[in-house]
Amino acid sequence: MTTPLGGPTRILIADDQEDVRSGFRLILGSQPDMAVVGEAADGLTAVELARTLRPDLVLADIRMPGVDGLEVTRRLAGPGVPDPMRVLVVTTFGHDDYVRTALRDGACGFLLKRSGPGLLIEGVRAAMAGDLLISPQITVRLLRNLAPAPAASAAPLPLTAREQEIARLVAEGLTNAEIGEKLFITAGTAKTHIANVQAKLKVRNRVGIAAWSWENGLAGPAPRV
Repeated sequence: MTTPLGGPTRILIADDQEDVRSGFRLILGSQPDMAVVGEAADGLTAVELARTLRPDLVLADIRMPGVDGLEVTRRLAGPGVPDPMRVLVVTTFGHDDYVRTALRDGACGFLLKRSGPGLLIEGVRAAMAGDLLISPQITVRLLRNLAPAPAASAAPLPLTAREQEIARLVAEGLTNAEIGEKLFITAGTAKTHIANVQAKLKVRNRVGIAAWSWENGLAGPAPRV
């Protein structure tokens, strides 16, 4: 995979809606470590530009004319690609089969557009760090089908009471801002707590925190609708 050498992360945006591309360009362009180097309004153009420009990261929508975002992901990051690229799927549609297909074919994250600019920026940085970020709303749904949590062990949990509360809220799918509002702390403080929880649990991202919370009985299955 390509990796920036001291410069900003070079990003290609692929989305069929011009206003969405413009919004992403403004959000990412505001970050000193990111630069938008190209845009595509359809999947085939996205693949061609990606192979020409060799960006560090491709943001791909799911539903685009011609070649959709899942096929873009497969062609650029899928099994058998000689020099795979990082593809971060950012879409309105978070169906489970889309998520599974995208991740199976090499996507380095799956975000919902409604998750907001903060998570978009976090997703780009996570991808460049070799991590994988999934929108909290999707995390909850994916974990909903896990087997019931085993009986709690007598061994003490490795987290403080506040960190356990943070982990539970992450498992419920809350964003940093929502956690801050619920606990009367700033979003930045919530982010710091989450980083501490990740370090203590030795997990790579929010998905790992959520899974640990389910397994240790801190969060119950989300109700089915």
